[in-house]
Amino acid sequence: MTSPRTLSGPPWVWFTAWLLVGAGYALSFIGIASIGLFVLPLPVLATLLLVRRRHATSGLPGLISGLAVPVLYVAYLNRAGPGTICTAVTGGQECNDEWSPWPWLAVGVILFVLGVAAFIDRQRRASHRS
Repeated sequence: MTSPRTLSGPPWVWFTAWLLVGAGYALSFIGIASIGLFVLPLPVLATLLLVRRRHATSGLPGLISGLAVPVLYVAYLNRAGPGTICTAVTGGQECNDEWSPWPWLAVGVILFVLGVAAFIDRQRRASHRS
């Protein structure tokens, strides 16, 4: 006999699915002036599909952690900042203004940890109810 947990899939799979949806929403928001409006239909569609799945809401805290993915990427891109950062390229140098990565990193880590903590708490409460 198969257990209900096996039929519904492991909870971390749903967490990962919601994490990807959250990353899509965050990317849409961060890139609102460029690609954000073109990306937005994808997380909306994924949300509609996930909400229809019976056990998918067990991973819903992944949405919070997913918001951290683009934020952490922005922190990574600005890792040499703040200030004007110049790099050598063929035929000269290229300079870019970079922001401080620390606020981006702090927000990204906080969002990721909050999502994971909420997921773990939700799983513990569900196992106590069973």
